[in-house]
Amino acid sequence: MQPDLHLDLSGLNCPLPILRAKKALAGLSSGQVLSAIATDPGAPKDFEAFCRQTGNVLLESSIGEDGRFLLVIRRK
Repeated sequence: MQPDLHLDLSGLNCPLPILRAKKALAGLSSGQVLSAIATDPGAPKDFEAFCRQTGNVLLESSIGEDGRFLLVIRRK
């Protein structure tokens, strides 16, 4: 799957990754996909809660060999 937008949120701590993702999602149309890379250890749970609250869909939440988190969200 090819995301419509990619964000590198490396080095940012809560709440900045969510705030930047929220702003980026606002610029996407319904059904478009945002992928984000984050280093904040709380990012996976934060993004899960954010998607549950906003109705967006968390398509993927994984950790790479480099310890960074990949989060993929489809806009509602």
